[in-house]
Amino acid sequence: MNTLYPLGAEVRIDCKFKASWPKTREQISFSVNRTTNRYGMYKLEIPSVDGIACAQAAIDSSCEASLMSSSSKACNVPGYKSTTSEIAIKVKQQNLCIYSLNALNFRPSKTDAGLCGNRKP
Repeated sequence: MNTLYPLGAEVRIDCKFKASWPKTREQISFSVNRTTNRYGMYKLEIPSVDGIACAQAAIDSSCEASLMSSSSKACNVPGYKSTTSEIAIKVKQQNLCIYSLNALNFRPSKTDAGLCGNRKP
């Protein structure tokens, strides 16, 4: 989404994290709904687990983001409805782990040449 479109696509995120640290094994599962901002982004903070340094522990994660609804009647057909592809970034100095899922999108139900341009053979 960009500033040409209304805010507010609803996204559901389902995650499961399994962490192993020398004396601890933990599993966290959660599901949350988020609303995108004007850039089409959403954010959630994953709670830390006592005794596990996420940037150093062996973490097996699986997350799925799914589109739930669009706030725009003109742009409400899911293009990519869900994704499980993720990128994990670990910053050991700050014990910070960032997970990013691939983009999802809605598209108009009909092609609008004014928005999409003319296709040439």
